[in-house]
Amino acid sequence: MTIKELMEKRAKAIADARALYEKAEQEKREATAEEHEQFDKLMDDAQSCADDAKRLERLATQEAELETSAGRRTAPEDPEKRNQLPDPETASAAAPAGEDRAEKRMETFRRFLANGPTIFSAEEVRALQADSDILGGYMVPPMQFVNELIKAVDDLVFIRKIARVIPVTTGDSLGAPSLDADPADADWTAEIATGSEDSTMAIGKRELHPHPLAKRIKSSNKLIRVSAIPVEQLVRERLAYKFGVTEEKGFLTGSGANQPLGVFTASDDGISTGRDVSTGNAETEIKADGLVNAKYALKGQYWGRAQWVFHRDGLKQIALMKDGNGQYMFQTSMREGQPDRLLNFPFNMSEYAPNTFTTGLYVGVLGDFDNYWIADALNMTVQRLAELYAETNQVGFIGRMELDGMPVLEEAFVRVTLA
Repeated sequence: MTIKELMEKRAKAIADARALYEKAEQEKREATAEEHEQFDKLMDDAQSCADDAKRLERLATQEAELETSAGRRTAPEDPEKRNQLPDPETASAAAPAGEDRAEKRMETFRRFLANGPTIFSAEEVRALQADSDILGGYMVPPMQFVNELIKAVDDLVFIRKIARVIPVTTGDSLGAPSLDADPADADWTAEIATGSEDSTMAIGKRELHPHPLAKRIKSSNKLIRVSAIPVEQLVRERLAYKFGVTEEKGFLTGSGANQPLGVFTASDDGISTGRDVSTGNAETEIKADGLVNAKYALKGQYWGRAQWVFHRDGLKQIALMKDGNGQYMFQTSMREGQPDRLLNFPFNMSEYAPNTFTTGLYVGVLGDFDNYWIADALNMTVQRLAELYAETNQVGFIGRMELDGMPVLEEAFVRVTLA
């Protein structure tokens, strides 16, 4: 399915979901449990289409980059060695006495393919059957493996893409001066007068200290050698993803203590409670008026790069909202590469944004994330330890990373809070 087809399918699912609740409104009744269930399924389908479209976009980007590079120079596998089987008699003689049944069955199956039914005695050939080892069961492969890993979909991590990332190549921290207070407004005065002396201007600083992240995984050498899927590649990929999840949680809800300071964490060092907007929201849900109030709490100069961040539970509420003209506030994109919009701002859905809908809690943020800084002192690396665990016939993989993050200008953000 193409990206265009996915986007059209997604738009139809959202339209069908809306139609369910419009029908209930027209009939002046509450939506039934079945309609709620249908709505949730349609929204899940819409999100699945959006995720698939993003993956196809990423794939197209990576393929384009490969076309402009030298390309991968992996030596092709020798087909003769790949198809070569060990000598059945040698393998049988070398097999340990405690060889398990599955290995015997596989070896017998290979011998049958190579030599035919002559490997069996006359009695064994008379009446072969799969459920008896000596009557043919040894020929049945114990299991067929598909070279594909079954796993849940990865959560999206995106803050690094929309924030400002600064490498830290010298020193152990990143600092920048900040204008904490402007001078007072100029005075109307006489030609030869100088006006009153200003004492309000203040200069401060913002400082980020990269903190270390690490994780270790061990694997046996045999698993690496015989696994149906490339174990080392899998370990590296999963470590990279899990490091991304940890930093994403820090960028959103981190405490700032030996970790990034998140945009959903109230702090005088980042975004204080003075940037919280609850007016117009209910105690347990987001309201259209609350979103409008949040939008206009942000200066227009930041609107050009501002983006929303919500949990999908919050976006589910927003998808049903209408403005005073009966138009849905949720604007679904119908074009490739164009994001959905809310009050004319693009929005992002994160599994790590707050989703507890209770009085006084945060449920969303709107901001110019160019004012969220990420200081990278060490990019994610994976070290392979072949000797350290040799005594236990294992190989170790240690992932490391050093970074910090924080909002450096609070007026560039506004948080959506329940009443």
